[in-house]
Amino acid sequence: MKMATVHQPVLLKESLDLLAVRPGATYVDATFGGGGHTRALLSAGARVIALDQDPEAIARGRAALGGEKRLTLVEANFRDLEAVLDRLGVERVAGVLADLGVSAYHLEDPRRGFSYRLEGPLDMRMGAVGMTAAEVVNTLDEDALAEILYRYGEEPKARRIAKAIVRRRPIATTTELARVVQEAVGYRRAGHPARKTFQALRIYTNDELGALEALLAASTRRLLPGGRLVVISFHSLEDRRVKHFIRDHPELKPLTKKPVRPSEQEMRENPRARSAKLRGAERL
Repeated sequence: MKMATVHQPVLLKESLDLLAVRPGATYVDATFGGGGHTRALLSAGARVIALDQDPEAIARGRAALGGEKRLTLVEANFRDLEAVLDRLGVERVAGVLADLGVSAYHLEDPRRGFSYRLEGPLDMRMGAVGMTAAEVVNTLDEDALAEILYRYGEEPKARRIAKAIVRRRPIATTTELARVVQEAVGYRRAGHPARKTFQALRIYTNDELGALEALLAASTRRLLPGGRLVVISFHSLEDRRVKHFIRDHPELKPLTKKPVRPSEQEMRENPRARSAKLRGAERL
């Protein structure tokens, strides 16, 4: 089985510049993933509390960085940021960084069920608990499935896909679901026909938007005055929430009038960076 060996952090320099990292200060990497942003924070002299709900990501981090005294790795969903900080006895932090993209480790491991191109069980959970995408696909009625696909995937053919799923289930694997979607909607010029369906199921299965809203609120409450909140999003549903939260919160000053985008060079070197948008804010 081919596995990803390197996960390239997106907008690395830009995110660290926005954080304005101070040596010795404490920062939260809310999405440890492959550890790229955490390593950069440590190299800048910061103390880092890194969260990830995936036990495999935490295990990789401990194997690679277990001897780093300025790093605390915690297996937790970032929606539980305040509970984690309370448990560690940390009142305030100088910055919070969240990279909302799906890790290469998830996308390239067929066991995790995130890819419509690689055959594997229809799982899609970021962590080790909760409802799988297979349970969603095989138990919800047509109306509920259509709503999920339209709301979280912005899929214009949500009703047609939901009808096809209900007609063909049980559906057990990623490639089986991808075929059902492709047969339902036909050829789509911009990307694979199942891309929006897989995005929608992943977001719903992991309650990604609810977790993001909880993280934004908790981060603001726990930032020091002058502390920075920096978020990298990868689709419009996330970016709109980040944009509106920063714009509307009375205790935040936006640091980015428009989202920061990857350079042409970064997009060539790392195609997954193409849809990335970076926004930042400072706690007043």
